[in-house]
Amino acid sequence: MGQPSGPAPPSAVAAAPPPGSCQVRCARCHEILTVAPGITEFSCPKCQLPQMLPPELMMTVNAVRRTPTPPPPPPPPAQGIDPTKIQLPCARCKAILNVPHGLTRFNCPQCGVDLAVDLAKLHHYFAAAGSSSLPGLPQDLPEEINEVAIDVEREEDGGGAVGETFTDYRPPKLSLGDPHPDPVVETSSLSAVQPPEPTYNLKIVNELDKSKALSCLQIETIVYACQRQLHHLENGARAGFFIGDGAGVGKGRTIAGLIWENWQHKRQKALWISVGSDLKYDARRDLDDVGAILIEVHALNKLPYSKLDSKAVGIKDGVIFLTYNSLIASSERGRSRLQQLLQWCGSDFDGLIVFDECHKAKNLIPEAGGQPTRTGEAVLEIQDRLPEARVVYCSATGASEPRNMGYMVRLGLWGVGTCFPKFQDFLGALDKGGVGALELVAMDMKARGMYVCRTLSYKGAEFEVIEAPLEEKMMDMYEKAAEFWAELRVELLSASSFLPEEKPNSSQVWRLYWASHQRFFRHMCMAAKVPSAVRIAKQALDENKCVVIGLQSTGEARTEEAVTKYGLELDDFVSGPRELLLKLVEEYYPLPAKPDLARKDQSVKELHRKRHPVTTDISFKGRARKAVKWNAEADDCESDEESLTDSDHESTESDEEFQMCEICNSEEDKKLLLRCSCCGQQVHPACLMPPWLDEIPAEWSCYSCKAKTDEFLQARDAYVAELLNRHEAANERKLNILDIIKSLDLPNNPLDDIIDQLGGPENVAEMTGRKGMLVRASGGKGVVYQARNTKDVALEMVNMHEKQLFMDGKKLVAIISEAGSAGVSLQADKRALNQRRRVHLTLELPWSADRAIQQFGRTHRSNQASAPEYRLLFTNLGGERRFASIVAKRLESLGALTQGDRRAGPSLSAYNYDSYYGKKALVTMYRGIMEQDNLPVEPPGCSSENPSAIQEFIIKAKAALISVGIVRDTVLCNGKDGNKLSGRIVDSDMHDVGRFLNRLLGLPPDIQNRLFELFIKILELLIHNARSEGQFDSGIVDIKANIVELQGSPKTVHVDDLSGASTVLFTFIIDRGITWEFAKNVFDERQNDGLGSSSDGFYESRREWMGRRHYMLALEGSSAGIYKILRPAVGESLREMPLFELKSKYRKVSSIEKANKGWQEEYEVSSKQCMHGPKCKLGSYCTVGRRLQEVNVLGGIILPVWGTIEKALSKQARQSHKRVRVVRLETTTDDQRIVGLLIPNAAVESVLQDLSWVHDSDD
Repeated sequence: MGQPSGPAPPSAVAAAPPPGSCQVRCARCHEILTVAPGITEFSCPKCQLPQMLPPELMMTVNAVRRTPTPPPPPPPPAQGIDPTKIQLPCARCKAILNVPHGLTRFNCPQCGVDLAVDLAKLHHYFAAAGSSSLPGLPQDLPEEINEVAIDVEREEDGGGAVGETFTDYRPPKLSLGDPHPDPVVETSSLSAVQPPEPTYNLKIVNELDKSKALSCLQIETIVYACQRQLHHLENGARAGFFIGDGAGVGKGRTIAGLIWENWQHKRQKALWISVGSDLKYDARRDLDDVGAILIEVHALNKLPYSKLDSKAVGIKDGVIFLTYNSLIASSERGRSRLQQLLQWCGSDFDGLIVFDECHKAKNLIPEAGGQPTRTGEAVLEIQDRLPEARVVYCSATGASEPRNMGYMVRLGLWGVGTCFPKFQDFLGALDKGGVGALELVAMDMKARGMYVCRTLSYKGAEFEVIEAPLEEKMMDMYEKAAEFWAELRVELLSASSFLPEEKPNSSQVWRLYWASHQRFFRHMCMAAKVPSAVRIAKQALDENKCVVIGLQSTGEARTEEAVTKYGLELDDFVSGPRELLLKLVEEYYPLPAKPDLARKDQSVKELHRKRHPVTTDISFKGRARKAVKWNAEADDCESDEESLTDSDHESTESDEEFQMCEICNSEEDKKLLLRCSCCGQQVHPACLMPPWLDEIPAEWSCYSCKAKTDEFLQARDAYVAELLNRHEAANERKLNILDIIKSLDLPNNPLDDIIDQLGGPENVAEMTGRKGMLVRASGGKGVVYQARNTKDVALEMVNMHEKQLFMDGKKLVAIISEAGSAGVSLQADKRALNQRRRVHLTLELPWSADRAIQQFGRTHRSNQASAPEYRLLFTNLGGERRFASIVAKRLESLGALTQGDRRAGPSLSAYNYDSYYGKKALVTMYRGIMEQDNLPVEPPGCSSENPSAIQEFIIKAKAALISVGIVRDTVLCNGKDGNKLSGRIVDSDMHDVGRFLNRLLGLPPDIQNRLFELFIKILELLIHNARSEGQFDSGIVDIKANIVELQGSPKTVHVDDLSGASTVLFTFIIDRGITWEFAKNVFDERQNDGLGSSSDGFYESRREWMGRRHYMLALEGSSAGIYKILRPAVGESLREMPLFELKSKYRKVSSIEKANKGWQEEYEVSSKQCMHGPKCKLGSYCTVGRRLQEVNVLGGIILPVWGTIEKALSKQARQSHKRVRVVRLETTTDDQRIVGLLIPNAAVESVLQDLSWVHDSDD
């Protein structure tokens, strides 16, 4: 078999090395090798061992590479056959390429063509070649190459398995109080972190012991918050505390306990800032529950803007309860609530400030190009102005993204005395560290005593994602709507082309168009789920359960607009999508300006003066004046100053009785001259040709001006008529579009529709922000608009009234929007009359995880008789995953940051497409559709054997992307590309997954689903490749082994001065192996149960290594043709192996005795050395395939020493060792759980040296 030509491999010669080359000693045979310039990886020509230059020589090579050289670089040199990879020929240049296992897409290094591997056809290809490799290759490769070690190393680089997420929670270091009334859990990661020793003595402890008002975990929170607030940060401000407990755990009562404790210390002023003024009643109830009846709660929105402690207002102490909106409010006179509060507190204020539901301040540090919110700035300002205040941040979703922590300045994670001088440095480190770094932040905060985060156990709660397929009528409706929007876009484009002067406004039209487009199809998706939601709700009611339906948009704006237009009585419920379309076209359809017809009535004089400025009259003094000839053409271009003589300036009087005729130049009484009212020319009537015979009129135009004026008026009238025709034609098109919209069959407002189908307002409790609603008329014909409140119930109390009706069982269906999602408890409370099990339907997923968590927490709270059933409804439209994608991204990050484990939130990660790999998949798909590259996978419904089907799909996909504005500047090609559409996708759109999924909604369902499926297939391929190459970031992973033992005493390498928490290095010895007896039992049980396949069994490697072969047990997994692998040295493999790969690398052992012997030999040898053998270049540091190995984990607080760790890891030789990897271990003897950073064995000494230096310098 031939190879592409290239430079010779390293040679063992004694001659002087050529310039730029270097000499190294072979790692196996110790021969001196000369390595050509620029080459870093090579094989020894004598022993064939693949190896690479040491790092210090690579730096020299890189430096040489960086020096400018005139000739262009040569093509990549041929490296020979790499037996650890598959050899495949390039489709274009036929060069034999070494392809790593699992890599399915790459560029040929020789000719640059993009290549894709069809895994399904590989075994056929090798079978045709008659071996496991290509014709011409040696069948028995050199025994020194250990292919199995390569596989095991790749698996180990990928990380460990994912463990369980939650563990039961009890305060680890405090025994005060009774257990919480409901099971409470904490993530496994956080539970592995111990908080500091509690040293604070509660003043209210005896009172709480008698009343039993607070549980043990609520008391624990109060103790740690008060303890933390005794300290000050390096910048002089008092340290703050973060309560991150989940919805329903009882944060309100905990805050009340904190206020009561501070009251006992004579700190009798407090600020309680929350999201809704209704929650003031909950605050009052919580204070009463903990025994603080004497503390008054003052609602700030009911108070004037004057001084709170003045005689007129008279508030000397107590709790000021306000909302975030109040915090940024100001009076008409300019006095702000913030200034009012600062004056009441005083500059030396050391009382409590509680930021309840503090996620409202999250946008203090916006994305690039955004502006910080006034709320975020106000929250920051009140903390800066009151440095001694005891600040408590309180929210189940307070840090859904690291960026959203910008206002939490009192935690001391950044700033003076930390590793991160500014918040942006802190943010940059977390972004760089990936998910692992996010997960460390929560653990770090708990270890330093500034954070607690428990959540109600979801045990008993059921989550189910239900696909609601579009019914036939809805499918037809959706297709016609998608076609209409595409036609409307073309219509708007053509209409806009007539308005070049209004180009700046066109961008606004398109922003409104796409915003309306998104809102329209969101309404359509919601409406499509109404039949399924009603069916599930009725089924739940039949099963003696009650129903809570969650949505975000109520359609109130569209309803009110319709009522304003059509009146209070309508034929049917309002169609939100129709009203939205009507408003877009009515208000924003680009019409040419209608001409002002009133201008036609202007006098000839006024029109002409606009065209010709009137010259200054020439007057004369006495009879000896010099005649000046009038030049009509020059008059237009001369200035007034030039036309005046010196005598004009000097003259103060003039004789106006006589004027000169402009034709005969003779003087005449001006009463006898005709004066043109346009140009000002004065002439004798007889001098004109033809002469003027009538009397001299008051208004007269000379013949020249009259001709010009008539011509101008004719042209103007023609132009005005053309403008009028354009305007009327455009207006007619607009009216036709409005008629089409009115004729479209579009769904009704989902909220009204559901209420109507479930029995009307008499049976459905509505907790939303809208003021009125449409209800079915008493006669059954038509609907009537009515206010939600009644004479007995005020509008601001209507949601509380509806909630009570639901909790009393008078209404068994509740519908909540975001307005009802903060603080309202709808669980099956043991104290309520309605204790039926709740079935919680999410008709519309919220825009953010914050809101999703809040909404889920309405029905899952403390003291409930039963846990809820969650039903998440999706349509079968690919584009609707857009909304799930946004929430899933936040939920994943939210779990990572606020609970130390990104799997902590309800699992929607399958719908998270807006990720690094999602963006990469989108670019790949776009390049394939635009024919800039080959698609790495077959499009849905296509086959590689039918190229015309693929081409047809690409044409349809391109047309679809054009119709939704992703492909721009399209033209129809000529020549060899005749009839092909070409265009471009702007860079900002290439990576915008959100925009793709959003625009996807506006396509007909068939092409929408095919495009989405193609995107998903590419995404799965990229993730598969990343896993194969050990590059996939899986967050916290468990290191599993049969035996995990702590070796020696942990080493304390850093101590935090403020909290006393420490950074500790743990060293473990783990045994990962599987004994022959265990493996044989697993195989026998599978065979006896009849679950095995014909390919199950013990295998040995086809290639020998140092005279031995590797053994393993292969068992077919959950998918046909995919096998689970168990090895004697490392146990069960994380990566399952396809059958063709299994048979190409291994052969089945027919003799059980041979398998037994080989297995036991490998089990024993692996206890002493790695798979590379005794001469491994990494020596004892190498852990690849070693059964007994040392694992070093840095636990405790990590953030204070983050920079040191990053520096040590960056020096590592293996790429996987440079990555921040968070691991979890549990000792098998005493079940001690440790979570921390995995420190490669080779880096331990460097880390210890650097950290001891940090520690010494701190001392």
